[in-house]
Amino acid sequence: MPAALACRLVSNDGPDVRAGIVVTGTELLTGLITDRNGPWLAQRLGELGFEVAHLLCVGDRPVDLAAALRFLADQGVDLVVTSGGLGPTADDLTTEVVAGFAGVELELDEALEQQIAVILARFRYLAHFSPQALRAANRKQAMVPRGAQALDPVGTAPGLVVPVDGGPTVIVLPGPPRELREMWPAALATRAARDVLARTQPFASARLRLFGLPESEIAVTLREVSETLDLTPLEITTCLRRAEIVIDIRHRPGAEAIRDALIEAIRARHARHLFSTDGTSLDDQLAGLLRGRRIGLAESCTGGLLAARLTEQPGSSDYVAGGVVAYSNAAKTKLLGVPAELIEQHGAVSPEVARAMADGARERFSAGTGVGITGVAGPGGGTDAKPVGYVCICVTTSDGAALARDPVLPGDRAEIRDRSVTVAMHLVRRVLT
Repeated sequence: MPAALACRLVSNDGPDVRAGIVVTGTELLTGLITDRNGPWLAQRLGELGFEVAHLLCVGDRPVDLAAALRFLADQGVDLVVTSGGLGPTADDLTTEVVAGFAGVELELDEALEQQIAVILARFRYLAHFSPQALRAANRKQAMVPRGAQALDPVGTAPGLVVPVDGGPTVIVLPGPPRELREMWPAALATRAARDVLARTQPFASARLRLFGLPESEIAVTLREVSETLDLTPLEITTCLRRAEIVIDIRHRPGAEAIRDALIEAIRARHARHLFSTDGTSLDDQLAGLLRGRRIGLAESCTGGLLAARLTEQPGSSDYVAGGVVAYSNAAKTKLLGVPAELIEQHGAVSPEVARAMADGARERFSAGTGVGITGVAGPGGGTDAKPVGYVCICVTTSDGAALARDPVLPGDRAEIRDRSVTVAMHLVRRVLT
């Protein structure tokens, strides 16, 4: 969700150096795949001190890509980064369009042509295709705008850095995220890119994370703090991510005192809900808290999502003892030892059953901490007493501590399941601290 309070970003050393991103691919516009390059590039550019003015997505149509480049030039951006459209097929036209935008001709880079040929020779399956067609495809990828610097291929497609007289420098990168990310340092090391980077000034930043607090409360806090503290040197954004409020504060050097005063004001008002002031995520914090311990998991409505999230962390095998997805009542009884009469009396979705699941997981896996989750994820199955979104979560420990919650969580099935995992992880954090 967007920030409730928008603050003007002030540069202490003249106008910001602006950048634009153009992601190409009709498959992105049709929703067949999700863009992974644009957000990644925006983060990297922001870290370097660029003000990212626009992130555009266009299809594989030369007229649309050319229009996007002209638009960004009209907006006065200093750097444009494109991704996609560098392959050997007829619809891979980014190089030609960028050359036209720069007002230069394409020239064959014979050394690059040979380099691509060596790469293609490694793919044995290509031997079944027409040699003439392969040579034509190879040559297409080795055509470089005059004055541009080619970037060595990570896959088969080279990248480009194209200076434009009277316009922005254009960095042209391939579409596959792995290739784009590996090529990024080489792009920044080129002379044209360094000339632009020399004018940037990196931002300083801070990130706060809160849990269990409505966004409206943060909006009120920011508004009231702004009445006594001039926040205009700060750029503040708030959003809801995985049921947590994340506050990002960004500024140019010189505004550290204002930033710190704002953080202290938020801490003073919301200490109970503020769990991270150094940017560390809940996942990272739990990884630290669980080291030297063992945790057992019992999941019903989340179907193993808690286990998956905990084991995303490197080294999680040291503390995740195991988990059981006990979806049916019979599984809860047989695998976790939940008494059948308890389910009969209170229902499978109940605080009592969630606690029995947590105890069962702890005992079955010889763990010091156990977690039980059971709920109604929907879209059907809800009742007046236990509506869709009603989830019962319990965390117990071998020394007798227990912490439980049974909220009604908003959202569709996927959101309810994801938020259930976040609530469970916060309960674990609170029990262990």
